[in-house]
Order: sequence, then structure tokens, then C-alpha cells
Amino acid sequence: MELAIRVITDSTANLEAALVKELGIVQVSLSVNFEDKSYLEIDISNEEFFSLMDKSPKVPTSSQPSPADFYIRFLEAYEAGFDIVGVFISADLSGTYSSALTARSMLLEKFPQARIELIDSRSAAMELGYAVLAAARAAKAGATIEEVMLRAELVMQRSHIYFAPQTLDYLKKGGRIGGAAALVGTLLQVKPILTIQEGKVAIFDKVRTMEKAINRLISELGADFQLNGVEEITVHHINSLDAARKVAALVKERFGLTATINQIGPVVGLHVGPGTLGLAYYVRG
Repeated sequence: MELAIRVITDSTANLEAALVKELGIVQVSLSVNFEDKSYLEIDISNEEFFSLMDKSPKVPTSSQPSPADFYIRFLEAYEAGFDIVGVFISADLSGTYSSALTARSMLLEKFPQARIELIDSRSAAMELGYAVLAAARAAKAGATIEEVMLRAELVMQRSHIYFAPQTLDYLKKGGRIGGAAALVGTLLQVKPILTIQEGKVAIFDKVRTMEKAINRLISELGADFQLNGVEEITVHHINSLDAARKVAALVKERFGLTATINQIGPVVGLHVGPGTLGLAYYVRG
């Protein structure tokens, strides 16, 4: 079936390249910025990014795509005959959604008949990614634009993300600490488990070790699994593949679920740091 709707997202969704290609998803990249050079997130690996970060005298920053970046992609989709559904990182974590809104207004001024619907996912990483995939799968199946949006929003309502950084230093330096600020200055050796609530970083729980953090993540997943069942699950990590594989093995052993292992990209990684582990998943309706 020929697609009538183009789904557009940003690079923080961390989608696998094969799925992007299969579902015709368009990704607009955020950037990471060092003193002397900027990189599109899609053009730099985590290994290269954190190697550069370790050598940098200043903490790098991240930046959203410009309205012009979105306008180009929207125009390409419109001229190819597509309606557009955009699903983006939380507006409280990035200006990406705002840039997309500006680009939408620019295009509608020139082509008022265009149909462009934008959604603030209120999250990031694969919690955002699952909403994008839901929209793209619905579009591929021939759904209307209203149905595509509804599918994304239903998955957003049923999704969860939890992550355990090795330290809060990166969140603090990057200015994205949100509700986790209450942990700063507390006892050493606390391992915070964070989540995203109402679009902002928030405290989910506090434990003493990464092992206990992993057990807490598995426990929360188990509660949702028993209550509702789980559709899809991702183990997130930053430069901690072996640890992520162990978490995925635990998920398989306890619940019979096959988890995708997904490395968080540089833009989100900049704010949570190497060693981070997490889970993103959504439950059945």
C-alpha cells in the first residue's frame, strides 16, 4: 500500500536504521556542540562523542534543529503528496518541538491546504520511539491522519521509561535535572532511578547500588507485566553493552520477553552520562 502520511521525528528517538527505512520515517537530527566543532547526532557515535567529551575543557552542549531544518523536511513530504505527522522529544527537555511548530507555520503560510499535525511526546529515547513507531505502523497500514495520531497518543499513555545514571553530574551540568534536583547534595553512594513525568526528569526511586537499581527496574517491569502485559521493551544503555545484555537476559528469564538493546545517543547521553542503564516499554491496552 502506498503511504499517504509521512511520520517525522527527531534523532533522540534512537530508532534502529532498519525500522526507519522499513516504515519510511524521516528523522531530523539534533546536534552536539564542542567549543571548536558541532556534530549532527546521527553523524557521531557514542564512543567518539564521549572520547571527545573527556578531552574537552568545557562540557559540550546540545541544540535542537532549526525551523529551517524542519521546513525542508516538511516541504519535501508535502511536495511528494504526503500529509505529515510529527512526534518529537518533550518540549520541556528541548526546543525541538518549538522549532517544528515554527516550521509548520511557515509552510502553512505558503501552502494553507497542507496537513501537518505535531505531537509533543513528553518524553525521549525509546519512550518517544515507541510512539513514533506506532504512528508509522498505522500510516503504513493505511490509517487516516486522525487514526495515526490516536495510535501514537495511546502508546504514549501506556509507556514508561526509567533510567539509572552512574552520577547526577551530567544532568546538573546540562541543566536538565528537573525534579531530580532534590537529590543534589544528599548522601554519597545514592543511585537515583529517574523517570520522565509530565515531560520533565523526575525521581522515581533511590537505591544504594547499580545492582539494586537494576533489581528495582525489573521489579517495576514485573508489576506492569503482571497487571497488563508488555508489548515491546528496550534496554537502554550508554557505553555499557555487557551490563545491558545482562539486564535483557534477566527480562527474558523472568518474563519470557525479548528486549531490544538500544544505546542512547549523544544528545540524551550528554545529560545522563556513560554507564547509564534503563528500561523503556509500553503495556498492552
